[in-house]
Amino acid sequence: MVDVDETTAPTAQRTAAHWTLAGLITLFGLVVFIVVVRQGRADSAVLFVALPVLLAAALALTPRRTAHGRVFGATTVALLLAAVALHEGAVCVILAAPLVYAVAHGSTALIRALREANRPYAIVAVPLLLLPGLEGSGIAPRVDPEQTVEVTRVVELPVDRVAELLAAGPRPTAVRSAPLRLLGVPTPGQVSGDGLDLGDRWMFGYHGSAHGPGGHLLAEVEDVAPGRVGFRFVADSSITARWFTWRHAELTWQAMGPGRTEVTIQVDYARGLDPSWYFGPIQQVLLGAGVGHLLDMLALE
Repeated sequence: MVDVDETTAPTAQRTAAHWTLAGLITLFGLVVFIVVVRQGRADSAVLFVALPVLLAAALALTPRRTAHGRVFGATTVALLLAAVALHEGAVCVILAAPLVYAVAHGSTALIRALREANRPYAIVAVPLLLLPGLEGSGIAPRVDPEQTVEVTRVVELPVDRVAELLAAGPRPTAVRSAPLRLLGVPTPGQVSGDGLDLGDRWMFGYHGSAHGPGGHLLAEVEDVAPGRVGFRFVADSSITARWFTWRHAELTWQAMGPGRTEVTIQVDYARGLDPSWYFGPIQQVLLGAGVGHLLDMLALE
């Protein structure tokens, strides 16, 4: 008679159950991805938070010991495939990668810790981890999508000379901002237009890429006062339109003493990416650098 280890059957059953659950989670994640893309919610937190949680949960539940290694590999592949499927550039992958990796590995660590502590209901942690990924999905509201960035610079020029330079409009200028250069953030390569009178227009053209035409941004003067000009945006087909929407811009200047003038540009925009706690500060920094580049294009130095 052959002796049978009584622990073999339960272990095999647990292994089969883990594989089945991991497969179901993976299938659910695939369905979520397809639905999100088709419904135009690919900029919501579902893509950057919820899907990595599902991926991590599926891999963490598989009966192997190298979960973090598998999560890293699978997450990397998923990022690259998403970039191709959604026609995103390298800058999007670079900006989203820290969030996606952190969510995936954090979820993996939590689920494995619960499993190793012999908690039979470790899977209940997944719905809780998914909650931050609902922002902007239509199920949960967006958080503070309307943002404002302001950049002020004091130049060593008299106020009347500054007014003349501003009226001449922007000109193409090499990018000086280190973040913009390192990340390869799109900046205008073609600039035209001048004037600070009602109806005057400034056009910012972007170079095309392998993903399509670069497009352009068209701003028009809508209100004028001494030392202040307000712009509205009448057209935006630029490659940056998916990440944010320009609302309004205001250009002001005032004398700060003999031969010195303070110039300020304030821009209101709507953030296009969620979650807010991650992409909000990132877009604030990058748009601040972009507005600084606009000041460079005005040739005030």
